[in-house]
Order: sequence, then C-alpha cells, then structure tokens
Amino acid sequence: MLQPKIIMLRAEAPYKLYIEYETGEKKLFDVAPYISGNWYGELKDEEYFRTVTVLPGGNGIEWKHGQDIAPHELYEMSKPIS
Repeated sequence: MLQPKIIMLRAEAPYKLYIEYETGEKKLFDVAPYISGNWYGELKDEEYFRTVTVLPGGNGIEWKHGQDIAPHELYEMSKPIS
C-alpha cells in the first residue's frame, strides 16, 4: 500500500513526531522505542532530534545524519489525533 504524502512534520518532546498527511490525517509517532544503539542513539539529543525533515516529495522523513524511519512504519504505527 502506498502511504499518503507528508505535508507537515513537527518534532515534539519527548521523542514524538506530529505528522500531517495529504489526506488531512493528523498522527503522532513515538520514536522512543527506536532510540538505542549506535545508529539511532544520536536521536536522544533533543536538539538533534528536532533536525528531522520531510524528504522531497513528502515520501518519508530523515535526520541530518541519515537516520530515517520507513514511510509505511510512520503511517501504520502512528496514532491518529482527532
């Protein structure tokens, strides 16, 4: 399944991502379970965590050193916000 494009992304404390999709859906994704080990451990730094950006075309997200989360995980594992 193709996920809708991300049109807005905001890092929120503690380790959550607020995501708005082109469909109008608003979701919250908890990054905390991912923050361990060498690759994702850098996300523990709140200043660095806030550097997350939407990839061109709205098809995913990425931090400035290359960490990312698969678009289908973001969409399917996010909690809807009413």
